[in-house]
Amino acid sequence: MNIHELKKDIVEYSKTIGIDKIGFAAPSAFTEMKNRLYRQQDLNYQSGFEEPNIEKRTNPKLIFEKPHSIISIALAYPSRMKVRVESKKGERRGIFCRASWGTDYHVVLKDRLKKLEEYIISKVPEAKFKSMVDTGELVDRAVAQRAGIGWSGKNCAIITPEFGSYVYLGEMITNLPFEPDTPIEDGCGSCNKCVEVCPTGALIQGGQLNAQKCIAFLTQTKGFLADEYREKLGNRLYGCDTCQTVCPENKGKDFHFHDELEPDPEIAKPLLKPMLHMSNREFKEKFGHISGSWRGKKPIQRNAIIALAHYKDDTAVPDLIKVMQEDPRPVLRGTAAWALGKIGGEPAKAALLAAEQNEIDGDVLKEVQKGLEYYEIS
Repeated sequence: MNIHELKKDIVEYSKTIGIDKIGFAAPSAFTEMKNRLYRQQDLNYQSGFEEPNIEKRTNPKLIFEKPHSIISIALAYPSRMKVRVESKKGERRGIFCRASWGTDYHVVLKDRLKKLEEYIISKVPEAKFKSMVDTGELVDRAVAQRAGIGWSGKNCAIITPEFGSYVYLGEMITNLPFEPDTPIEDGCGSCNKCVEVCPTGALIQGGQLNAQKCIAFLTQTKGFLADEYREKLGNRLYGCDTCQTVCPENKGKDFHFHDELEPDPEIAKPLLKPMLHMSNREFKEKFGHISGSWRGKKPIQRNAIIALAHYKDDTAVPDLIKVMQEDPRPVLRGTAAWALGKIGGEPAKAALLAAEQNEIDGDVLKEVQKGLEYYEIS
């Protein structure tokens, strides 16, 4: 087996199965990333969704016996919809972030990695692998940076010269000793736009994120959203793209290479009011195949209520009253009460006054009172 020829063959084969960029990295420990993660932990900047063992996240030897190299892959995804749908009065829409358009990227990347594994095994039967996408132990960004896929931007995303930061990442550790590729030099320079425009100030400085303040994280939480973030949410249902859309490296970048990643506008930018009354089955049938559904319907429905308040959509008042009066989940009843106060009007006020008398949950009552306070202010 000629390892140099094999590497060339793998690169060529990767193009035929829909891998847009591939790179090879040494399996040594990611010391800089380890230090950064410990700092994140000390500052309580973690989201809690990550692999908790930082040593495992940064040392391939702890999760794979005798690793000799890591293969990193990237798939480009669209930044624009080919077919647009408009949000208008009475038919307001929410938005899922671009990374949740089309089929769940975990499924798509795992498919590509599996095909790559099968190809390598056909050439080298004794080859061994451990493939990961996002939810694995290793930090995808650290691997991709070392493998020359792109540089780690101040927005905490990998930025590729070809596709900007609109790429999904995956990797496989292997026992085959491929020659590592050369990392790409940092291209952010003095640009600080993403840090400056982050809606909640979650980007503390270039490359450091307080996940607890990040809208992408907040949209996935299941409890009441803190008041200070409700105004910032806008019409976002899942995720946030602001630090990507303002990045100069993403200007004009829009790639439609993969049918699975094409957004259905009615799913990527759905009508808000119908979402409030969806059954679990309806939610799963419509949204179950996208990555933004992984936390279930409750956070999405809560965010839809906040989005209706953002629009001050008075046509949604009957829907919100129904949620406040009938939904069994306190978070949704309470958020609906707050939204009714924000939208205003006599029917909303009458419903809030009734809820003040009838509601027994203390947290919901606090939200009812917040809703009524809007009438005192106005």
